[in-house]
Amino acid sequence: VQLQASGGGLVQAGGSLRLSCAASGPTFSSGGTGWFRQAPGKEREFVAAISWSGSAIYYVASVKGRFTISRDNAKNTVYLQMNSLKPEDTAVYYCGAASSVTDNPARYDYWGQGTQVTVSS
Repeated sequence: VQLQASGGGLVQAGGSLRLSCAASGPTFSSGGTGWFRQAPGKEREFVAAISWSGSAIYYVASVKGRFTISRDNAKNTVYLQMNSLKPEDTAVYYCGAASSVTDNPARYDYWGQGTQVTVSS
């Protein structure tokens, strides 16, 4: 499985971005996909995760009400819609695939290359 993350960029505080995570190769018909982020000098942080069916969705508290994770299985793509962005959302965002929906990065078997999100104040 190969994951390709895209959609990052530079945006002003209060703006929006939509990240995409496209999967290629053998894809799972179960499990979950998650978004994580890593700011300079900090550990990788869980942001959101969604089950393959879309019935289970989890967010870190700091993004609830601002970010929305969704997926289109016909396109093998998971999205992260980010609204009301704040400077503290600045980080490299990574998507990952796991055999279950989890906020634990150690349980993810596959990772995308990351996409930079920069929010200016």
